[in-house]
Order: sequence, then structure tokens, then C-alpha cells
Amino acid sequence: MQDHTAKQEALNAIQGLPDNADIEEIMYRLYVLENIRRGQQDAAEGKVESVEEVLKDIQTW
Repeated sequence: MQDHTAKQEALNAIQGLPDNADIEEIMYRLYVLENIRRGQQDAAEGKVESVEEVLKDIQTW
């Protein structure tokens, strides 16, 4: 995915939707795509938490 520009990734995501997709579905798809991109960037930069840290945080909810 990193070989493509954000615009190209967005276009690919939209083209994969059915022709009758509404604006909400398009926006949701782009939202998910952006969150995946951010997660990949965080992982590449070492900004991750261990499973144990996440489980500990969940217990405080």
C-alpha cells in the first residue's frame, strides 16, 4: 500500500464499492482506509502497545 499515493488508495477503495454505494458508505470506506494507514505508520515508527498493555488498559474502562 505504501507504493501508492493517498489519492490512488482512495480511488481504488471507491472503485471497489458497488455502483449503488451512497455517500455514507464511501465516507466510511475512506475513514477505514485512513485508520489502517495510520496504524501501519504507527507500527513502522514503533508506536505500538503490547497485548498485555492493551488488556491492562481495557480493565480500567
